[in-house]
Amino acid sequence: MVRVGQSNLSRTLRALADPTRRAILQRLTQGEARVTELAHPFAMSLNAVSKHIRVLERARVVRRRRAGREHLLAIEPEMLDQAASWIVAQRAIWTRSLDTLESILLAEDRLAAKTRGGVHLDVRRAGRARRRTKASGR
Repeated sequence: MVRVGQSNLSRTLRALADPTRRAILQRLTQGEARVTELAHPFAMSLNAVSKHIRVLERARVVRRRRAGREHLLAIEPEMLDQAASWIVAQRAIWTRSLDTLESILLAEDRLAAKTRGGVHLDVRRAGRARRRTKASGR
């Protein structure tokens, strides 16, 4: 089941997935800009930049206003804030899960070292486990 919030999030993340659109948003953090201003640094047609802007508008991360014949764009932070909140929440969930996993693995390693009579695991940076004994002197 897809909730409205999830589809908004999906649109926002899709809009942010493209480096050109991220560059446009970065420029808009400095303030409003005309479409032609935004298109200037890119080696693409004005029409291509306009398509990128439409994706940003559909994702509601950019808003357009007209002043006479000019179209001015500005960043709309609400959807970006929602995406950032989702990312922070996901990071917290994964951090807790990985911390729990680490605790379980450490407890298993301690138990295994006790039950093997001196044989224990030496975990190296590369993530490989190597068995060694106390008798080897290493």
